[in-house]
Amino acid sequence: MPTTTRPADDQLLTEEDLAEFLRVSLRTVRRWRQNRTGPRVVRVMRARRYWRSDVVAWVEGQSGE
Repeated sequence: MPTTTRPADDQLLTEEDLAEFLRVSLRTVRRWRQNRTGPRVVRVMRARRYWRSDVVAWVEGQSGE
């Protein structure tokens, strides 16, 4: 399995954490996941999580300008 170097202070976020972090609804986060348009999802056992660094990179990539 490939390893990725992550910042020492990186955190795994729940769907609820992600919604709060981005100030969007939980429904929006779930729609992004279902449509595969949101930040990359990782599975930890059966739970869905989001690396904070991936979320920040995804937001930065959303800039249309």
